[in-house]
Amino acid sequence: MENVSLVDTVFSWTLNDVFNEKLFKHKVRKIPQTFHSIKDYMNSFIPALIDETHSDLSSSLMSVSQAPFSEVNTLQRSTDFDFPYDLFYEITLKGITDDVKGARKYEPETGDVIAFTNVRPRRINDLKMTKEYCHIAYVLKSPDIFSDEITILTSKFMENDIEIDVRSNESQKLYAVYLMNMTTNIRILKALTSKLEGADPNILKKVLGADSTNGENCQICLSGENSYSTVAQTITSAHNLNESQKNAVLSSVTMKKCEHNGHIKLIWGPPGTGKTKTVASLLLYLFKLKTKTLACAPTNTAVLELAVRLHGLVKGSVDTPEIETYGLGDIVLFGNRSRMKIECYKGLETVFLDNRVDDLLKCFSPDIGWKYYLESTIKFLKEPEEAYFSYKNRVKDENLMSLEEFAKRRINNADIAYGSYKKRVSKNRDPMTFEQFLVKKYAYIVGLYQAYKDDKNESAGMTEEQFIKQRLSYFGEKLNVLRRTLYTHMPTSFIPLNVLNCMLKAMNLLKSLEVSTGQNVSKQTISDCEDKQSVLGRIGLLGLERDECLVILSKLSRSISLPDYLRNRKDISQFCLENACLVFCTASSSSKLYTKKMTQFRFVIIDEAAQLKECESAIPLQLPGLRRGILIGDERQLPAMVKSKIAERAEFGRSLFERLVLLGYKRHILNVQYRMRPAISMFPNKEFYDQQLSDAPLVRGISYDKSFLDGKMYASYSFINISKGKEQSNSDHSLMNKIEVAAISEIIGNLKKEFLKTRKKVSVGIISPYKAQVYEIQQKVKQYISVSDSYFSVSVRSVDGFQGGEEDIIILSTVRSNGSGKVGFLSNRQRANVALTRAKYCLWILGNAATLLNSNSVWRKLILDAKERECFHNADEDNKLGQAIEDAILELELDESQSRFKKLSLVEKPIIAANLSRSYKPRRSYKPRR
Repeated sequence: MENVSLVDTVFSWTLNDVFNEKLFKHKVRKIPQTFHSIKDYMNSFIPALIDETHSDLSSSLMSVSQAPFSEVNTLQRSTDFDFPYDLFYEITLKGITDDVKGARKYEPETGDVIAFTNVRPRRINDLKMTKEYCHIAYVLKSPDIFSDEITILTSKFMENDIEIDVRSNESQKLYAVYLMNMTTNIRILKALTSKLEGADPNILKKVLGADSTNGENCQICLSGENSYSTVAQTITSAHNLNESQKNAVLSSVTMKKCEHNGHIKLIWGPPGTGKTKTVASLLLYLFKLKTKTLACAPTNTAVLELAVRLHGLVKGSVDTPEIETYGLGDIVLFGNRSRMKIECYKGLETVFLDNRVDDLLKCFSPDIGWKYYLESTIKFLKEPEEAYFSYKNRVKDENLMSLEEFAKRRINNADIAYGSYKKRVSKNRDPMTFEQFLVKKYAYIVGLYQAYKDDKNESAGMTEEQFIKQRLSYFGEKLNVLRRTLYTHMPTSFIPLNVLNCMLKAMNLLKSLEVSTGQNVSKQTISDCEDKQSVLGRIGLLGLERDECLVILSKLSRSISLPDYLRNRKDISQFCLENACLVFCTASSSSKLYTKKMTQFRFVIIDEAAQLKECESAIPLQLPGLRRGILIGDERQLPAMVKSKIAERAEFGRSLFERLVLLGYKRHILNVQYRMRPAISMFPNKEFYDQQLSDAPLVRGISYDKSFLDGKMYASYSFINISKGKEQSNSDHSLMNKIEVAAISEIIGNLKKEFLKTRKKVSVGIISPYKAQVYEIQQKVKQYISVSDSYFSVSVRSVDGFQGGEEDIIILSTVRSNGSGKVGFLSNRQRANVALTRAKYCLWILGNAATLLNSNSVWRKLILDAKERECFHNADEDNKLGQAIEDAILELELDESQSRFKKLSLVEKPIIAANLSRSYKPRRSYKPRR
């Protein structure tokens, strides 16, 4: 399996293979806790990875009726097409058809797997029954920004080599239906088969089995840690870390020079213990020491939360507000812009790679960049009268150029590039005009042209004095913008602090010259026949200030050497990653850091490490030059999600963090929780953390003792018994309990009334383990949610969706209500732990106490604990709540009786009709339903 290609493997499956749940039953083996060799380690994960991919595809096909899709507009062979191996095609897509209610338009991304079919996908049988087309295709390249062409690799050769253009053949239609994205699994397989460039498995070798050092702190290095412990102590004190957080940071940083103990350290962060704050402080320390570090996590959300916290610490450590973004060029965050939603995270636009590349493109441009304006300013200050003479001749002799003419003068072969574009899209759609093409491909040229137009229009007919003042203002403004871009986005190794100070001084001198020039010009009118030297002297362009400015600008010209080879987005992006000190991305995306020129990373810090499949952690942990890995997580909360039951039984979802804990590795625990009222934290602390956690003074204080509704039932912690609940399943076999939904709706309604009286800000989270229940609750409570009112927020999610989150009030719907005590995956201790640790001030648990007591699970213990602490309440103790439940029961009974009546009517109608009219004869094919 070493040389297996995941795409080829998927292409080899028939539809019957895809729906065969046991296809890999005899190939997947349980992943052991220890391994004999690195080869044994890598190969242990591959069968389960393939089976999980298989399960993901099967699940996607089963729900194909809800999948995004688009009609194919054109299809043709790619220039790289090579039968029978490389079946590359180029397609363009239309939008969705208007008559498909609720359908979502498919927007392709690299790594997508699509069903390529000639029928509209309303059900799975549509794909099973198609004859002419039913191919699986893999998206190799996202849509081209000019032609909208998407490069795909198909599983089969298109029969008769059909090339279509729907505009000329309306009867023949094809559809591209999104199934799943394979990018992460492909990256994992590359990591497991040593296909990442320069991959170094050194750290992975250290964790194949139990290590005698077991993650212990090295006393030798701790005692001799004088050279940089002062910095660490300063950071931990400045950010008010408690003892356990402080020790976690200090013991982690001793690893920087330690050669005695293991290469992996585990930091255990139970809910609310300030894990993100601790990790951010550790990252700040490594950042101050210029230690190249990768900070990653399983999800974009976790990465962004960590980046926001570190960004705040870095800005907060700068003494001068004017240059508070200086140093951010050493930090890079990268990933998918649309998925990350960077605009929702204040400040991160300054470190996000895509934004950085956009800004640096302008700085590096030979026409509108830093070097151009710096040299232009120097030349102008040296010979202002010559600049004015040149300007007068230009105004007199030169007509305003068109954008097309302007672009052709500044871009080599711009017209050839446009011609090539027109040729490429002529079959697909009406091409863009040359101007539209320039706007899309050469945006900076359009900006430069606008500046040229403004300059020509605004400065026409100026006197020499007016011209000089205008030029000083113009150059000063341009250099100021570019200066901010440079010190914000360039690594500090290219813009040292002394250079930055020179830049500041130069800008101040330019501004001073502009002000003094303006004042002198306004005081007097200067005759054209006066001596040039006296003119320049009187308006302030001859003197010590100008000479000093020229010296500093010339010094900057020599000091800041911008790389000449950086002329496109790809090169600038690579430059930023290579020279960054601290990089943020998902564990999967770290595969992009495997390049020849990359400066070697020394530390990898994996946040939420217990939620990351071990095979996925193999991507960041093989970076060349890596010396230390720090894993932060909590294996007693939810692990990574695994769809395949076979892979789940094989321990495919287990994290490296959890496996090392099972092997006896020591963990450094963060033991003070800052989230929950003591009444809420009491049960989880006892049940999941062996009483190792203490409550911070903050959560024990009066300010944290908040009440939102009257009555003991709505105190900080309570179990509300809904004995008359009824569990039902929907079409997807997910469970719901409409009686609990009604109770939750009543509680939310009361909370909203109280909020309207007090106007005190409150956030409510409603959690349920079942998707069907989440949907039912969302529909029921949406009447109370107003997008414009941010002071009263209600979030309804599954337990898995709430991991890592917190709200003021949590309402937990357990759903299960039966006489046998069956609770399904509700019995999972990790899921229960997450659900019970999200609330800050109030946690109200709704459920059928009898069912949960009979479950012989953690929920039995919870009911007994609630009764012992007098936190157990029957729903009818609240008259309004009891009435809402009775109304819901009556409504449910009516719905069920109507449903039974409809079924009965369908059966009986033909028979009744036959009795009324002897001439009625039922069709032979009709068979009454029994």
